[in-house]
Amino acid sequence: MPTTTTKVDPRALVRASGGPRYAVALAVDALGTGLLRPFLLLYGVTVLGLSAPATGIAMTAGIMAGLMCMPLVGRWLDRGARSTVVAASMLVRVVGVALLLATPAGHVGQFAAAALFLGIGNQAWPAAHAALVATIAHGRQRDAALAAGRALRNAGLGVGALIATASLAGGADALRALAAGTGLAYLTAAALAWSVRVRVRPAAVPAGRRIAGPPAPRMPALLAANVVYVFCLNIPEIALPLVLVTQLHASQVWSAAIFVANTVLVVTLQVPVTVLLSRYSRRTVLAGSGVVLAVSYVGFLAATSLGHGWAAPAVAAVSVLCTIGEIIYAGSATALVTAMAPAQVMGRTLARFELSTGFGLAVSPAVITVLAPHGATALWGSLAAATLVSSAAVAKEKEKEKRKR
Repeated sequence: MPTTTTKVDPRALVRASGGPRYAVALAVDALGTGLLRPFLLLYGVTVLGLSAPATGIAMTAGIMAGLMCMPLVGRWLDRGARSTVVAASMLVRVVGVALLLATPAGHVGQFAAAALFLGIGNQAWPAAHAALVATIAHGRQRDAALAAGRALRNAGLGVGALIATASLAGGADALRALAAGTGLAYLTAAALAWSVRVRVRPAAVPAGRRIAGPPAPRMPALLAANVVYVFCLNIPEIALPLVLVTQLHASQVWSAAIFVANTVLVVTLQVPVTVLLSRYSRRTVLAGSGVVLAVSYVGFLAATSLGHGWAAPAVAAVSVLCTIGEIIYAGSATALVTAMAPAQVMGRTLARFELSTGFGLAVSPAVITVLAPHGATALWGSLAAATLVSSAAVAKEKEKEKRKR
């Protein structure tokens, strides 16, 4: 059955998202992340003189190590911590930046250690943030608050990336300055997040070392589907630049324009689209987002078959549909998980979901770069088929839930 659409005014949305100080913390954290994360590989190669493969392996190892820490993050959250975990995820990245700045040229081991701490913080933050918002807001207001956080974060990332791009002409010294600015931003954001002092009320967290209560929902279909769904987040950054530059021989301006358009659309539409679709069940919306994404992948397949004069503009046009699918996915996936999770195991449930997200983000660049050389059909056809299967799995799980009732 459809549910009533929630209307949230800006002030209520800020309160539901953690309050003004927390909103500033999110913005500062995202700004700092945008200064460095897109250029971390470049830092390793340019400033430290490392080979591109060694730098990439170290960064991947950091992501995977961060994923392995997620069960601990989930347990910490289930003991009642909220803003403390968010602040800790930011402080861990301060350590990573400090190690990065202290790394001598040619020392891949210390760079890997820096990537490890950055990876832990990057993986822990989404679950901690979602748990904090889920503690403050409820129902469809929670969905809107999660969407607002994502829009704010994308805005900060975009501004940070623009500042960094404009500074790259300064060479190695500019990259070091950007890294220092990132560390300062993380430290400031951690202090602001910690000052919010959000915890679950003691009555909601059973005493003792072991946390009693219902088990965390298993969500096998949802977790498996999420690994495929999350590929959409790397389409504007990896798949489209790869196709446009190496296969269509188009100007890099097209890739930059698509990335900027993606950022602007997410910032402006994430909250309105999430609120608009709140009249439908979260699972229905999530399944629908898979259909939209699959159609966009088929659109990319058709666009790349056009002549070189038309292919790049067509790809750019289809990317708008892909971004709409991404917005629908992002607005429903985490919201569905928080709605499914019992309060006592919210942390472990979110950690499990973010584990699938992180895994999808980690493997998607390799999958995309392996499929792309085999042609447009291999890349876009495979992504479309896998996403449709994932969408069907999400919808089928809904039918199972209905039968259980």
